Amino acid sequence: MTTEDRWLLPEGIEEILPPAASRLEQLRRRLLDLYSSWGYELVIPPLIEFLESLLTGMGNDLELQTFKLTDQLSGRMMGVRADMTPQVARIDAHLLKRDGPVRLCYMGNVLRTRADGFGGSRSPYQAGIELYGHRGHESDLEVLTLMLETLAVASIGEVHLDLAHVAIFRELARRAALDPEQEALLFEALQRKALPEIRQQLAAWAPPAPYGEQLLALAELNGGPEALDEADVRLASGGEGVRAALATLRWLIAALRRQWPELPMHVDLAELRGYHYHTGVVFAAYVPGQGQAVAQGGRYDEIGQVFGRARPATGFSTDLATLLLLGSTPEPACTGIYAPAVADAALDRRVAELRRRGEQVIRELPGAAVKPEDLGCDRCLVWREGEWNVIPLAGAVA
Repeated sequence: MTTEDRWLLPEGIEEILPPAASRLEQLRRRLLDLYSSWGYELVIPPLIEFLESLLTGMGNDLELQTFKLTDQLSGRMMGVRADMTPQVARIDAHLLKRDGPVRLCYMGNVLRTRADGFGGSRSPYQAGIELYGHRGHESDLEVLTLMLETLAVASIGEVHLDLAHVAIFRELARRAALDPEQEALLFEALQRKALPEIRQQLAAWAPPAPYGEQLLALAELNGGPEALDEADVRLASGGEGVRAALATLRWLIAALRRQWPELPMHVDLAELRGYHYHTGVVFAAYVPGQGQAVAQGGRYDEIGQVFGRARPATGFSTDLATLLLLGSTPEPACTGIYAPAVADAALDRRVAELRRRGEQVIRELPGAAVKPEDLGCDRCLVWREGEWNVIPLAGAVA
């Protein structure tokens, strides 16, 4: 690397500069206040852990995304967190060990070996919530509501909500007696909605009727909430697990409609995001013009089992840097006070008093040719009538 190139960062690794960094911090504080008002407690997991802890349970899907290194003290493999969700599950199951529902929130950088999408970041600033210890629809609704509230706080415009339920595919695959390899192949084809390929696979495997046709139907059962009406008919003999999953989706849609009657909602029964660890409803929020979800989550019961305590769980996560980019969070207002470079004890006391009151006061540095406005100041301190007064810059006398 030449001297001229030393300022370059690795691909997908970004810095956040002023004033965007201030806007992100304001958003972070507002979201923490929001989550706290709902009873969510903040946890701060470590940036790095032993690899077997990070890649346990749902973390197995993150193995290719995790940077790995050797701990020089223990000789064991360690990983830099690529997702904070497994860490928070460990905290709930192994450290807190509380009975009943536990609400936790988190915020911090994660590091990934590759970006999720074209031009994406490998170091997102992840924020999210997790609700442990409750299996009912109500906890799924709470998490969904908080996800939508998060996007509202970030001033994200038109939001489209996608809903699905992984238990439908899992139950039909079990009843069709698919082996793990067949299930994986069908799962991959369903994600692409490759109908000819799905038909060919099911014809070759010849699963018991009617489960082959029902698995094929998943690729076609998508659209507005009315798609559930068709699903009730085409999946009627799919078993109690399938009927319960469809009922869950109906209940959530009805509950969301009461709060957001104009919210566009889309159902897709072939959407199996996080299939290997999610166990129930899954959801994602999209905005027009963006191919990647801006927030996503779902239910993943029994996540704490690998840490010695199985717990039902549901949650969501998002990237604050993405919300900052897509939202309309206003720039911080210029509200600073400019103080002259004068050696005066009364001035020092006045500056200290203003700062204790929460004002931003910037002292002039002798010889620095800079305008107060360029430093974000709209007022200044001047000596008038025997004391230091704060006045608008426009009223200052040179």
